[in-house]
Amino acid sequence: MKKIVAGFAILVLSAMMPVVGIAAETLKIGAILSVTGPTAFLGVPEANTMKMLVEDINSNGGINGQKVELIIKDSAGQKEKAVSYAKQLIEEEKVFAILGPTRTGSTLAIKSLCEKSQTLLISCASSKMIVDPVASFVFKTPQNDSLAVRKIYEHMQKEGISSIAVAAGGTGFGKMGKRFSEELASEYGITVVASEVYAPSVTDLSSLVAKWSGNEKIQAVINWSIVPAQTILAKNMRQANWDVPVYLSHGFGNIKYVEVGGKAVEGVLFPAGRLLIADELPAEQPQKEVLLGYKNTYEATYNEPVSTFGGHAYDALMILKTALETVGEADKMKVRDTIETMTFVGTGGIFKFSPADHSGLDIEAFEMMTVKDGKFARYGVGMQ
Repeated sequence: MKKIVAGFAILVLSAMMPVVGIAAETLKIGAILSVTGPTAFLGVPEANTMKMLVEDINSNGGINGQKVELIIKDSAGQKEKAVSYAKQLIEEEKVFAILGPTRTGSTLAIKSLCEKSQTLLISCASSKMIVDPVASFVFKTPQNDSLAVRKIYEHMQKEGISSIAVAAGGTGFGKMGKRFSEELASEYGITVVASEVYAPSVTDLSSLVAKWSGNEKIQAVINWSIVPAQTILAKNMRQANWDVPVYLSHGFGNIKYVEVGGKAVEGVLFPAGRLLIADELPAEQPQKEVLLGYKNTYEATYNEPVSTFGGHAYDALMILKTALETVGEADKMKVRDTIETMTFVGTGGIFKFSPADHSGLDIEAFEMMTVKDGKFARYGVGMQ
């Protein structure tokens, strides 16, 4: 009987060994991205970036000797799908971390799932609400929407603008931008005299333009959105010959929005990270090497211009990689603790995480930009 039990134990152990070997050789990382749907302009460059990085990582031996298995799920920007995929990645795939989602609403929908399961989540969405209040296992890479509003208001102060209207797409990102625009205005001596939310699928905003253009108090308009509709308001304003400055959010940072908007978006103003103007930066700028390295590789790989959204994905994956290599093993608690005290030079800025700050960026991560001759450019003298 003892011989039989011992033999059975050896068989069991032998059967388990290949499984253990496979687990030790691979590191599963999940990603929930809006590869299709109204925010595909965001999700596609994110997915492309992650695939490109993982291919390079694996060709160079992986992370700590483990090959990375990237599992991308397309949520199409829908919260319900994001929740379903998060459960699948956590419970069935048993991923080490989840990158994304692309959108704020989807990130907030899975935040508690990741926190409860102690699965690292590094979001590619912008809202301050993702990291405020702080959740132990939740971080994000885009600059806070509240800081983007402050950057716009700083610019308005310099331009002598004190009375504005705010339009916002009816998404989580749009609604939060509207909220911060209204809450922070008084700090900068600015009054919001009109404010409305429009449906993300809207194809015409001429009625809103007709209503607002007769209000002489409106000196500028903020349009806070991440869907293609963010260009429609500018088009309708130009068609109505209503010539006041148009400010957009950092959600405008993909040149495809400029292509959709055409001449109507010439001269619009928006805050964004320095990736879009990497070539213009002085040699001593501390981000320039990282920015050009990512930009040149991405554009050579995919034959399309880089976007800030791909940059958010770059930062998310490289922050995770850096922490894993620092720790030397796939230990979630140690990796979490490492990220929480990390300083990282990324595409979105110089991240300085802390236990109280899981965003890591301040207002200095932004530059004010514009569209000039169909291209992104740093805002400056003569670009009115």
